[in-house]
Amino acid sequence: MRTLPIPIIYRDDDLLIIAKPSGLVVHRGWAEPKHTLIELLREQLNLDRLHVVHRLDRSTSGVMAFALNPEAAKQISAAFRARQIRKIYFALVRGTFRFSGLLDHPIPKAPGEPRVDAQTVFQHLASAPTIPRETSIVWAQPKTGRTHQIRRHLKHLNHPIIGDVNYGRGELNRAARMRYNLNRLGLHAWQLELKHPRTGQTHRWSSDIPPTLNEPLVAMGYAVDELEAQASRFDTA
Repeated sequence: MRTLPIPIIYRDDDLLIIAKPSGLVVHRGWAEPKHTLIELLREQLNLDRLHVVHRLDRSTSGVMAFALNPEAAKQISAAFRARQIRKIYFALVRGTFRFSGLLDHPIPKAPGEPRVDAQTVFQHLASAPTIPRETSIVWAQPKTGRTHQIRRHLKHLNHPIIGDVNYGRGELNRAARMRYNLNRLGLHAWQLELKHPRTGQTHRWSSDIPPTLNEPLVAMGYAVDELEAQASRFDTA
């Protein structure tokens, strides 16, 4: 199994909040990987069962929640369906990002299925004169939870995420690997806010940008330490 433990941000009798590494699939329903996040967490924490209440793409890093009992899973899943949970992402994208505000653009719920409503709020955080062309870091808050929503929406805006093999630009992805050692998707789930299923109290958890993304961003010229302060300007409901 994996030698490095999964970082634990918070744990009690109902909730487990972790910092998911990039490159791990959540469970085997998505693929047939050597290891899954669920398996690694169960072994690391000696748990019989974890309840998945939301997902992150295999290549996305960042804060992720699990329920530790059926009642907590039921409540958190209902809150996600009711759009009562707030998630914030950082994305590294192609070009100088100029869009600001809510993008309301339907996308397929799954490949081959009809388009459904999808909304994401975007804000520009920073840009850098990277090679072979400029890039930007974008703050993103999905209002709906469609598959690959942020990735699809940024492609629609002509600002695909660097490192995105599905919706990005191959030549830019290769350049980022060669010049800046970016060997992953430039998308990080930074913040998660939800009401505790037992107490009803609102909690907000954050996950630092991991070295696999932080170090390439620094090499590109970004002041990564300042991103959280910049992001706080857009701290909206």
